[in-house]
Amino acid sequence: MPSSIPSLITAELAPLIEWLDLLGIGVFAASGALAAARARQTLVTFAFFALVTGVGGGTVRDLLIGAPVFWVKDWRFPAVCMGAALLIWITPQRLWKGRALDWFDAVGMAVYAVFGAAKALGLGIPAVPAIMMGIITACVGGIIRDVLAGEPSILLRPELYVTAATLAAGLFVGLVLLGAPLFIAATIGALAGFILRALAIARGLSIPAYRG
Repeated sequence: MPSSIPSLITAELAPLIEWLDLLGIGVFAASGALAAARARQTLVTFAFFALVTGVGGGTVRDLLIGAPVFWVKDWRFPAVCMGAALLIWITPQRLWKGRALDWFDAVGMAVYAVFGAAKALGLGIPAVPAIMMGIITACVGGIIRDVLAGEPSILLRPELYVTAATLAAGLFVGLVLLGAPLFIAATIGALAGFILRALAIARGLSIPAYRG
């Protein structure tokens, strides 16, 4: 990896990284609150689901790369999670029927896959582990949400999910290494990951399962 990448990420992508982080957390937190809504839980449970879904993947990422856990010292991140929980709580249930949770999760997955990879690159993590950090950031919060809600894990559903996160993170890192402008790389990576996940939701796209 070119030695200039960490400094480029820090200097040029810092505002984008900050907004990607808040956006990804907000959308993931909303998906956690929606899971609580499906189970007809209390506002306290809404808030808890929103928090662990919103910050779960980023917490694991930061622990793995040796970075300070991002939300512990910045009140905005738990505040965004609480705000998302309250928003879902006070809005009519009819707005969240159908596959609303899946669509919120798809947006959060795509954004957070790029953000996780970008943060890892900014700390000097090599390309392949940086992609892995993007995948972990994008997927772990949803896994925790599903376990808490007693729903089938996103990892065990047939349609593409981790593959979409891999596409988003991998495309972003690849474009950065090729010298693409960082904003363009982030936009293309997140959009590609979202489109693949959207096709999986709408058309049930999946990869072949093990048949023995």
